[in-house]
Amino acid sequence: MERFSLYRPELLDGDYHPRFEAYYYRQWDGFKMPYHAHDRAEIMYVISGSCEVHTEREAIALRKGEFIVLDAGVPHRLLVGQDQPCRMLNVEFVFVREACSFPALRQLAEGDPALAAFLREAQPVLVLRDPSDVQHALRSLVLHLDSREPGRELMVRLLFAQLLLQTARLAAEARESGQEASERYVRQAIRYMHQHYDCGLQVKDIAAAVNVHPGYLHRIFKRQTGVTVLEYLTSYRIVKAKMLLGKDDVPVGDIADYIGLGSRQYFSAVFKKHTGLTPQQYRSQARTTAGHGAES
Repeated sequence: MERFSLYRPELLDGDYHPRFEAYYYRQWDGFKMPYHAHDRAEIMYVISGSCEVHTEREAIALRKGEFIVLDAGVPHRLLVGQDQPCRMLNVEFVFVREACSFPALRQLAEGDPALAAFLREAQPVLVLRDPSDVQHALRSLVLHLDSREPGRELMVRLLFAQLLLQTARLAAEARESGQEASERYVRQAIRYMHQHYDCGLQVKDIAAAVNVHPGYLHRIFKRQTGVTVLEYLTSYRIVKAKMLLGKDDVPVGDIADYIGLGSRQYFSAVFKKHTGLTPQQYRSQARTTAGHGAES
């Protein structure tokens, strides 16, 4: 499935040109596609209405003016509700090595830093909002692919080059603004966990509190902190548990509830996994250490 990935390193070295495997310009009504994957990249654009694209990791809502770029080999499916038809543009393509007078992908990337960065970034799933330029290029591309007019091949290559360049520039803009936004979301998620660690939190609860999709929060949190949301939450709960275990007036059996774990057995197992000690052993050790400190 990875043979025709959009992000193969050799695309920036050899003379590769697009070959179009499928395309459409249509309206879906109450459509539910089964999960599938193919050996070509795909662009799906919402002209009107809304839909969802499900991948193995997340459900992505697409609305008018948004489009998704799916790399080859990504399992996905399209869902359109009965009450909200969705009019879409779609093109599926691969890059193949061939001799051609039109500039190769490598040459386009050499002349456009945004395209070069886009092809090196290797994002299997990318969602972007379009100010309208991409829609015009993609619609014209699909119409020319469907035509038999003289000069069709040259226009197809020109339009596809325009589509790629516009997509790459939107991706660069989203990356710049998204870095600031993602940092804000991660800070908000951390603050929310600090305030609500004593509740039975799940990732979906934290994501809802900062108004992002759980899958997106998982990705940006891991990228910025090096740990997952749940790993961070668990570590913070262990820190709070240690503080409570250092106080003799808090029964060990109550600490699980105080830090949001609920089950005493689960708390004991998690605590031992992180510290190498059971909660009772940690308290005994803390008492001993405190006693030695008092004697000195």
